Amino acid sequence: MADADMSVLNEVFDVIMDRKNNPVEGSYVCSLLEHRKGINKVLEKVGEEAAETILAVKDNDKKEIIYETSDLLFHLLVMLAATGVSLEDISEEMKRRRH
Repeated sequence: MADADMSVLNEVFDVIMDRKNNPVEGSYVCSLLEHRKGINKVLEKVGEEAAETILAVKDNDKKEIIYETSDLLFHLLVMLAATGVSLEDISEEMKRRRH
């Protein structure tokens, strides 16, 4: 995947980080990151979206695979933001594994 293709993930992650640092009432991201719910709500969504992605792949439904994988990636980005892990951290680990 070319760097230009990754820009949307960076943009979405930046919005998630902005919501984390500057909560907006009514924001879905903010509702996931609320302190009273803790990380559990985020992890529940990651698990739910992972299961839905698996089922889409099992059904060999390309449109659903794309849709559910997008949901999964979004919720993984929220999880990373919640735990203080950056996309750069992930990128560095992926680069390390290539060598």
